[in-house]
Amino acid sequence: MRKDKRGFEMSFAWLFAIIAGMFILFLAIYGVTRILHGGEEITSAKTGEEIGVLLNPLEIGFESGKTMLLTMPVETRIYNKYSTSGNFGAQIIQISQKNFGKWSQTNVDVSFQNKYIFSEGVVEGKNFFIFSKPFEFPFKVADVIYLTSSEQDYCFINAPDEIKEELSDLNQKNLFIEDCPAKSIRICFDGFASQECDINVDIGRREVEKRNQTVFFETDSLMYAAIFSDRNIYEYQIKRLMQRANELLLLYENKAALISVQGCGLDANLFAFRNIINNIQSSEDLIGAANAADDVKRENEYAICRLW
Repeated sequence: MRKDKRGFEMSFAWLFAIIAGMFILFLAIYGVTRILHGGEEITSAKTGEEIGVLLNPLEIGFESGKTMLLTMPVETRIYNKYSTSGNFGAQIIQISQKNFGKWSQTNVDVSFQNKYIFSEGVVEGKNFFIFSKPFEFPFKVADVIYLTSSEQDYCFINAPDEIKEELSDLNQKNLFIEDCPAKSIRICFDGFASQECDINVDIGRREVEKRNQTVFFETDSLMYAAIFSDRNIYEYQIKRLMQRANELLLLYENKAALISVQGCGLDANLFAFRNIINNIQSSEDLIGAANAADDVKRENEYAICRLW
């Protein structure tokens, strides 16, 4: 029985064409994937930079005490990262966005030396609320920024009147002082007894207990920071704020030396206070440093020539 060589040759030609076509298709898909991945990284970096630009008014205090709504075109995850290297450390933002039902993967970080964002490690949504408050210790160190998703509600229970008034004036849609939504995070103040409390704030002891972990604060600005952020972010941002305070103290020491020549000295020991600042390793150390900060503040207020 003879074999049909033409049939064999046609089958081999078709097989070769199929293999070649599959290889070309693979290269095309691979190329498109690389282009899309590169585009995702570019988009993530650009979005991170745009967020930084939008936060600039908050950094200079222009919108302090007011809420800004940040709207994204698609579902977005904002990763709050940080670094304490250098004189000021760095605020790092990483963006992941949902495209075609999947979250983009990117390792592009956007960093800022003059931003201090307090939030959970990952904040997800299309709309984000941002507000800020100045942190003074005892001089203004920086404006601290609070970032939350519009999809997460917070309810403040038994809060002091000044906190209630501030939250009411803020008029931020995901912050409540009464009629707590069903799935809101419940923040209870000063021993309010309830098993439904997610966060407990002790104003007298300057403590915030969250997820069975306790951090410490000074001033209302850090109280909000402890409420809205996780422990690691809070503690590392405290270190960054103290780095900035140290650099500002160097400037104030030089200014004090200049005005002392003019017979306008300051009794406060800024050098000793700077040593205290440098030894702050965690938020718990803020409690001891607060007394020294109050002394420096009082000396400056009574001085003929104030440093700030």
